[in-house]
Amino acid sequence: MSVAADHRIVCRFFSQEDLLRSGCLDIRMALDAARSAMVAYAEGHVLFPEKIVQIFDESTQERINCLPATFMPEKVCGMKWVSVFPPNPVLYGLQNLTAVIMLSEIKHGFPLAFMEGTLCSNIRVGTMGALAAQYLARKDSESIGFIGAGEQAKMHLIALKTVLPSLRQCRVAAKASEEEQQFVRQMQPIMPDLEFQATGGDLEQATSGADVIVTATSAQAPLLKAKWMKEGCFYSHIGGWEDEYAVAKGCDKIVCDDWETVKHRTQTLSRMYKDGELTDQDVHGNLIELLQGKKSGRENDRERTYFNAVGLAYVDVGIAHAMYQRATQAGVGQELTIQQEMIFDHDELKDWVRF
Repeated sequence: MSVAADHRIVCRFFSQEDLLRSGCLDIRMALDAARSAMVAYAEGHVLFPEKIVQIFDESTQERINCLPATFMPEKVCGMKWVSVFPPNPVLYGLQNLTAVIMLSEIKHGFPLAFMEGTLCSNIRVGTMGALAAQYLARKDSESIGFIGAGEQAKMHLIALKTVLPSLRQCRVAAKASEEEQQFVRQMQPIMPDLEFQATGGDLEQATSGADVIVTATSAQAPLLKAKWMKEGCFYSHIGGWEDEYAVAKGCDKIVCDDWETVKHRTQTLSRMYKDGELTDQDVHGNLIELLQGKKSGRENDRERTYFNAVGLAYVDVGIAHAMYQRATQAGVGQELTIQQEMIFDHDELKDWVRF
């Protein structure tokens, strides 16, 4: 006597609020996941195909990207579906980045979770900056300066404060004073021990003499000047073209998340490479080489250090898997039924078919 197989397929849906309430905005959890993901990739345990990019407007770079990755030992495949619409804030007062993430197990190929992905994506950006800071920033850093006041800047502050608890002062410059005020208003309750200063769009005031500098803006212009960078500072470059060439030229170490990927993009270092102003030999190494001890991090308090992250989607998937485990353990989210039966096992199918 044979027993009919159970063909019910379910997965779990996690909203951004589910993830936040279950404690997924945990930089230390993300740091562990990012380290593990990078080591696994370096050891050949991660499938990471090329992303699929659909650009709808070349002039504004409005686009939706599909970025998959698979962790073979964990038997988990993930995909980030991310939209970037730069005109949104100005034209509609909306965020310019949204993402969702899908996770599947690879024993049967069934979905595990469908989750809001903007939180994970922003956490990954901040986490990579924080991971680099552990190797490249001064441990006694006290001041941090931001050019840009959006969500990635805010997440970067949380991540950097996690690994640099000595931070005491935060200065911020943005295109509009309302953005700076919102930054201060939202971040002050989270970090009451930090002294915040909105600079009224004064980029030099925000960054000059800061121990840590972060540029997190969609502006494509050389905003950060080399003369503002003090001896011993650490610079985390998040976006595209945000600093003048002299910034990188004045740094003792340039580290990337993946230099081979960076140099084919449109960031400052990419532009320098294409213009013949930067060579492969000028780049100290990739972050994974610092993690593995193959390359040195900061060697003295006088070094100026530069970190450029282009974004590695397999790290997003690794962090998303950790978030999925945390949220599942917390019992949040909703169960989604993908199917109750296989198509032709439905007794009512004869009533549902349309000819």
